[in-house]
Amino acid sequence: MVRSSDDSEKKNLVKKLKDVEISVPIVYGNVAFWLGKKASEYQSHRWTVYVRGATNEDLSVVVKRAVFQLHSSFNNPMRVVESPPFELSESGWGEFEIAITLHFHNDVSEKPLHLYHHLKLYPEDESGSMSVKKPVVVESYDEIVLAEPSEGLFARVQNHPAVVVPRLPAGFSLPPVEDADKRKRIDPKDNPLTQWFTNFSEADELLKLAAARQQMLTAWRYWPVLSATYAKVFVKEKIELTCSLMAFSFSLLLDLNSLTDDVVAAS
Repeated sequence: MVRSSDDSEKKNLVKKLKDVEISVPIVYGNVAFWLGKKASEYQSHRWTVYVRGATNEDLSVVVKRAVFQLHSSFNNPMRVVESPPFELSESGWGEFEIAITLHFHNDVSEKPLHLYHHLKLYPEDESGSMSVKKPVVVESYDEIVLAEPSEGLFARVQNHPAVVVPRLPAGFSLPPVEDADKRKRIDPKDNPLTQWFTNFSEADELLKLAAARQQMLTAWRYWPVLSATYAKVFVKEKIELTCSLMAFSFSLLLDLNSLTDDVVAAS
């Protein structure tokens, strides 16, 4: 049986790239606006919960759909968003945890990713006043890490701004892949919430990691000195305690002897 060229190309596209990881930085969170004079007892805020690229890139290159699980008090609490931007807007008065499930395209991952975000409507500082112009913004940064991606996936996403890909070895070439994703890519500037988004940069994250690593190294460097000091203090206190107990026991023994002599003399 002769294998067709199409079959060979398909086989190459699903071939895994060993020891290679690609990552997709994401941010998930919410923006909540107080309704001010329009607020009522059960409708005090208008809010939007979302998952976006770290700098608001279009995630549809890897994400097929997002499912938002709201509080059971909402009508149709499970909301499915099939296209970017992966966000959902609602109104209400209460804060609660929102479960967010990301489903990926077949060549990305078969397992969905589960995220959890606590909807925040009110400022952290309880004494702070609410404003209709400045919203409450709460966001978390994370990364989707895809180990050993297929050659087809790597070729498809290697030039996409939402995906971080490593350099392949010199001389390594990927098979040509036609861009099967014909949907319109959104422009990050089109989202009216962009001005409120937190600016997460890879440089800042690396600085935080470096600072944490330095603190760990400093702690390990001084640990022998600190442990020796603590040991000396512990031994000293143990010796002092032992001496005190011996003195107390000896004093108690003398008292008992004295009491015995008094009893004998009285008899």
